[in-house]
Amino acid sequence: MTSTTSNLHNVTSPGHFQELLNADLERVSVLYFYADWAEPCASMTQAIAAMAEAYPAVLFLQIEAEALPEISESFEVDEVPYTILLRGHALLGRVSGGQPKQVSDEIARHTSPAAALRSTQPLSSTSQNPEAPPKHFESSGTTTTNGTNGATEKIVSDPLEESQEELEARCHEIMRQQKVMLFMKGNPDAPRCGFSQKTVALLREQKVDFGWFDILEDEAVRQELKKINDWPTFPQIIVQGELIGGLDIVKEMVENGEFQELLEG
Repeated sequence: MTSTTSNLHNVTSPGHFQELLNADLERVSVLYFYADWAEPCASMTQAIAAMAEAYPAVLFLQIEAEALPEISESFEVDEVPYTILLRGHALLGRVSGGQPKQVSDEIARHTSPAAALRSTQPLSSTSQNPEAPPKHFESSGTTTTNGTNGATEKIVSDPLEESQEELEARCHEIMRQQKVMLFMKGNPDAPRCGFSQKTVALLREQKVDFGWFDILEDEAVRQELKKINDWPTFPQIIVQGELIGGLDIVKEMVENGEFQELLEG
């Protein structure tokens, strides 16, 4: 993805992001999070380029969400396309999904002469790390994607009452719910990241029956699994209660036959 105007930039690193954002803290900035695999991003990317030409005084930053997780997670972005408006470090607004008209309307609203006279407070500020996403009281379910049984078993826990030992035990219980467990973002029919999408496609291609768990629905489990498995990213593929790895490792195991041997063992 290449930029064609001086106010439209492709962010290459967190440092690059800070450098561009901090160059002028009085101007409005548009942070556009995208992923090449997400179809809605194709048209939204074109719309953002057109907006950059229409609003030369506004800074437009294109951020590949999965390639720059430090930035995505700091703004609590867990879907694409996703657009955030800032003035300096002050949050002006968020627009989820491919809604170019809404983004354009927000830009117009915050760049109009009247905007400078408003005394309303910003929604929040990015000068400090945002609060963690709210913890859900009920975990997402697991299900066998190739089987005929549509029943979903829930493991429910109240994070306000759950001890560290109980959380660890719950994580191990989920990991052992089925022979193959996929901890992913979203669900198999609606993945919320490209790596999860590709992992689901790989397992289905290999005709593997697997359970799944949406880690976006349970922040406690998400963080605990990183520690239990000593693996900081998702998706995570578990076989017989043990971590196998992420997409790249499982793809390599499929190619050399090790994955099938593991499932048959």
